[in-house]
Amino acid sequence: MEMVSIKADLRENLGKQASKSARRNKLVPAVIYGSDENIHALCDPSSFKKLIYTPDFRLAEVSINGNTYKCILKDVQFHPVTEEILHVDFQKLVDNVETKVSIPLKVVGTSPGVKGGGKLIKLVRKVKIKAKPENLIDTLFVDITGLELGDSKRISDIECPEGVQILNASGIPVISVEVPRVLKTVKPGEVGVEGEEGEEGEEGAEGAEGGESPEAEAGATE
Repeated sequence: MEMVSIKADLRENLGKQASKSARRNKLVPAVIYGSDENIHALCDPSSFKKLIYTPDFRLAEVSINGNTYKCILKDVQFHPVTEEILHVDFQKLVDNVETKVSIPLKVVGTSPGVKGGGKLIKLVRKVKIKAKPENLIDTLFVDITGLELGDSKRISDIECPEGVQILNASGIPVISVEVPRVLKTVKPGEVGVEGEEGEEGEEGAEGAEGGESPEAEAGATE
């Protein structure tokens, strides 16, 4: 699993005024909880680039005054207008203690339904899991091999390694192969038959608009 290194300084002054002062100096207030006491720090916002602005799940290794803490990112507060990072919450990982995280769900395999013209619909992009730090993973996979038109895969179909528990309800659909509208409404060979019938109907309509048939005109002359 990829680890993002974050260098920080211990934050001594707390409160709103101290936080505003730190942001004016281009620093982001952060807190690490999950140990005996909360640890407050100030971080360079550029160090969050590979941790926050990515769909991938990564661990953070936060270094503060010579001490290193293995953490997961729990929360980020953004400015509502500028989207500037205002505050970051980390949770320290503790050996043999389970933690809950959300990780990406990726698709593997080839679906015959997609090959036949179906559209693959991803209904769930992240899955919530529970695991001890030594069993944490950064991705889960769902295999779509054999998935036909109209079929779907559910949480219960996800391949889950030992030591990892999926917390989402097992019956939730995660992937489906949608049947295109054209395949729902038109059966094989149906287009040609409908086209021929439509043409004959149009000829009959034109005859009615043009007047009576030649036989009718002859009868009228007699």
